[in-house]
Formats: sequence, structure tokens, C-alpha cells
Amino acid sequence: MAEVLTIDCATCTGRALGACEGCVVSFLIDREPDDAVIIDAEEARALRALQRAGLVPNLLYERRSS
Repeated sequence: MAEVLTIDCATCTGRALGACEGCVVSFLIDREPDDAVIIDAEEARALRALQRAGLVPNLLYERRSS
């Protein structure tokens, strides 16, 4: 099975800092604030290529430690 990254804004440290507007998740989709986004390995590689080219903002997600 392909490796996946689940981005759950409720567990992101950047949420408390107001970083959502500059995050690629907000850029990519019009979502409800508490919806998770699941990105597989192939999509993550494509996003990194777009970020390196300056076409989309960086992913600012950083999971809170429990």
C-alpha cells in the first residue's frame, strides 16, 4: 500500500499561530476548518515539485506532540 500523509488541521501546531492562510492545504481546497486532507506519496512528490517552482505555498503542517 502507498505511504500516505494525513493532514488534520486540528492537530497542527500552526493553527494556533494563524498560519492557515499561508499553508498549501488552504491554497488547494476550499475546506471546512476541521476537515483532514490525505495526500499519498505520489501527490506529495508533485506538491514538492510545485513548491520548489514557486507555484504553490509550502505545507506548514506540523503535528502537535501528544
